[in-house]
Amino acid sequence: MTGENTFSPSDQAFSANSNLHITIQEGSQNSEQLLENENNDLENDCEQLFEIEGNEPESERDDASDQLFDIQSNDHENDGGDINEHLFEIEGNDHESSRDDRTIIDYQNGGSQEKAYPPPVVGLEFDSYDDAYNYYNCYAKELGFAIRVKSSWTKRNSKEKRGAVLCCNCEGFKTIKEANSRKKETRTGCLAMIRLRLVESNRWRVDEVKLEHNHLFDPERAQNSKSHKRMDSGAKRKMEPTVDVEVRTIKLYRTPVVDAVGYGSSNSNEGEINNLVDRSKRLKLKNGDARAIYKYFCRVQLTDPNFFYVIDLNDEGYLRNVFWIDSRSRAAYNYFGDVVSFETTCLSNNYEIPLVAFVGVNHHGQTILLGCGLLADETLETYIWLFRAWLTCMSGRPPQTIITNRCKAMQSALAEVFPRAHHRLSSSHVMQSILENMGAIQEYEAFQMILSRTVYDSIKVDEFELAWEHMIQRFGIRDHEFIQTLYDDRERWVPVYSKDTVFAVMPNFQKAESTNPFFDGYVHQQTSLEEFLDVYDVVLEKKRQEEAHNDFESRELTPMLRTRCYYELQLSKFYTKDVFLKFQDEVVMMTSCFSITQVHTNGPLVTYMIKEREGEEIMRDNNRNFEVMYDKAGAEVRCMCSCFNLNGYLCRHALCILNYNGVEEIPFQYILSRWRKDFKRLYVPDLGSNNVDITNPVQWFDHLYRRAMQVVQEGMISQDHYMVSWQAFKESLNKVRLVADKHV
Repeated sequence: MTGENTFSPSDQAFSANSNLHITIQEGSQNSEQLLENENNDLENDCEQLFEIEGNEPESERDDASDQLFDIQSNDHENDGGDINEHLFEIEGNDHESSRDDRTIIDYQNGGSQEKAYPPPVVGLEFDSYDDAYNYYNCYAKELGFAIRVKSSWTKRNSKEKRGAVLCCNCEGFKTIKEANSRKKETRTGCLAMIRLRLVESNRWRVDEVKLEHNHLFDPERAQNSKSHKRMDSGAKRKMEPTVDVEVRTIKLYRTPVVDAVGYGSSNSNEGEINNLVDRSKRLKLKNGDARAIYKYFCRVQLTDPNFFYVIDLNDEGYLRNVFWIDSRSRAAYNYFGDVVSFETTCLSNNYEIPLVAFVGVNHHGQTILLGCGLLADETLETYIWLFRAWLTCMSGRPPQTIITNRCKAMQSALAEVFPRAHHRLSSSHVMQSILENMGAIQEYEAFQMILSRTVYDSIKVDEFELAWEHMIQRFGIRDHEFIQTLYDDRERWVPVYSKDTVFAVMPNFQKAESTNPFFDGYVHQQTSLEEFLDVYDVVLEKKRQEEAHNDFESRELTPMLRTRCYYELQLSKFYTKDVFLKFQDEVVMMTSCFSITQVHTNGPLVTYMIKEREGEEIMRDNNRNFEVMYDKAGAEVRCMCSCFNLNGYLCRHALCILNYNGVEEIPFQYILSRWRKDFKRLYVPDLGSNNVDITNPVQWFDHLYRRAMQVVQEGMISQDHYMVSWQAFKESLNKVRLVADKHV
C-alpha cells in the first residue's frame, strides 16, 4: 500500500500524571501524537532525563486528540546518566509469555467516537463477498452516499463469484432512454469505487480504490437508497474489515538510573550482577556502548522531531532490546510499505553488533531503510516485542507481504503480530542453503541446474510438483531430512505458490537474484556499535543522494526506445528509469510470442493461449504455452506467469493480448504509482485528514505543524527553495501577528 488512503482517527482519553497513558488507534493518520522536545542544554544531553507531562484539557472531553503532551529534558543530578534512564513501556492485557517485560505491547478492545468505518485501502481482506459489500455499504452510509454493483464476474462454467466492482450510485450517466424519463438526474459520472477479487486463500481482497467523488454528499437521499435499506441492524457487527486497526496503550514512565555500560545500577558490583542476572537475557554491549546509543538518540531528536525509539529492559533494569526509526523512513513507509524484508544477517552470522533491519524498495527498485533494532536473542518473545514496536511506530498498518529467512521463532511471532500479512521466505536464501547442504552430492552442477529450473521455471503448481518429484528421485534424496523440511514449507518460498502475493521487485524473491544487506560494506563481523553509529548517518545520506540522483535522471533524461510499440513510449513517460528498463525488456520480448489462440469465452471474459519461443532457435520443443485471461468490459488482463504481482508491471504475454484486442494504451490500473517518476513524494510526517475541529487547539497545532513540515522539506531542496520558504514563513508570521493585534 502506498499510504494514499488511510484510516480516520479514533481517540481515547488519557490523564496527565506520572503514569501517563496514551491510547493510539492503529491505522490512523492522526494516531501519532506529536512529541515536543525542549532541550535546553545540548552539552549535558547525557545527563538529562525525559519527563512526560500531560496538559489538562479545558473541557472534559473523552478524546485523546484534545490532549497535548511534551517530552521535556530536565537536568538530572546524577552525572552518569544513561540511555536506560527513560523508556517506553507498552502494556496490555495479555501476558502469556513467562517474562515480565518492561516494554510490552498488547491489544485492547476500544471503541471509537469518530468514524466507525475507515476508508478502504488496497490490501483490505474480508472473509466473504457479503462482508466486503456490507463494509463498503456502511462506509458509504456513514459518509453520505449510496453504492451499487457496477460489474461482477464468475468462475468458468460455474456461478461462483470471483470478482466485483462496487461503485458510488452516482457513477455513469443516464442513457438516452432514461434521459427522457421524469426521474431526477442523480448520476454525475462519479469515479469513486472499489474493486474486489477472490484470492487463493478464499478471501476477498480490495485491489483497487478510488475515494474521490465529484458531487456533494446527500445523506438523506442516500439513507433511502436500495443499498442502505437492505442493511439490517445486526449486520454491522460483521462489516469490519480484517485489517489491523486495534488500540494500543503506551505507558511512559521513569526508570531507575543504570550505569553507562548498560549492565545494571551504578551501585552494583560485577559479582552481584553475575549472580542476579542471566547475561543471555540482556544486550551484549561493551563499555560505553549504551552511552553512545543515548548520545546518538539525543542528537538526532534535536533535528528530527519525528524520530522514534523504544527501549526494552528486563526486571533488573538491564538493557535487552532497542528499536529506532527516523522520520524519513516513517514517511517512506506510506509509499513503499507494501512489501518489507526483515534482515537478520548480523544475528545469523554472529556479528559484533546484533543488528536487524526492516528494508523496503523505493520507486527505483533501490532498497530503503524502514527501521533498525538491536536484539539480545532470537527468541519468540524478543521477536514479538520488536514487531509490535515497529507496527506501533507505523500507526498499526502492517505490510501486505513480509519476507524473512527461515526461523521458527520468527515465523510464530509474525503470525501473532501480522496475522493477515503474507509471510514469505527469501527464495535466494533458501536456494543457497539447499546448495550448501547438498554440496557432497554427485552431479552437483546438474543438481544445481535442475533445482533452479524446478523452482523458478514452473508456472503451474502441478508442474512444480512433478519436477520436484523427478529431481528427488533422480538424485536419491527423497529421505533427506533437510530437503523434506523445505518441501513441507514450499508455499512460503517457491514462487509458483505466491502468484496472488505482491512482491514489488523485492530482489531476494526473484529468480537468480539476491540482495546484499542494507549496511553491506559498512558493517563487518568485527564492527563495534560505536563504529556503526558513526557511519549510520553516512549510509543513510548516501542512499538519499542516490535516490535524488535517480530522481533527476528519471525526470530529465529521455530513455532510448528499442521498438515501435506504443506501450514502450507510453510508459517511458511514467516509469522511473530503472523500472522502465525492466519493462522495456518485456516489450522487446513480445517478438518471441506467437500463435495466439482463443480457448474459452464466458461473456466479456476471454481466455487465450499464447506460445512463447524460448531461445533463438525455432524449435517445437523450445515453445512454452501461457494462459492469459482478458476481460473486455474492464480492460483487465491476467497472465498465468503473474509478472504483474511479482514485479509490478505487465509481462510480454499480457501486452500481446492487449495489442491483439486493439487496446492502444496500457490501462492505468497497471501503472502503479509506486513506480512513477511524476508522483510527488514528500518524506514528511503523514498529513492525515484535513478535517480539523476548529474548536480544538490541539488539532490546530497538529495540522499546522504537519503543514509547516511540508514547507521545510521542500525548502531543503536547494538554496532558491530555502529563500522562498524562509520568505513565506516571515510573511505568514507578520500576517498572523496582524490578526492577533486586531483582537487585542
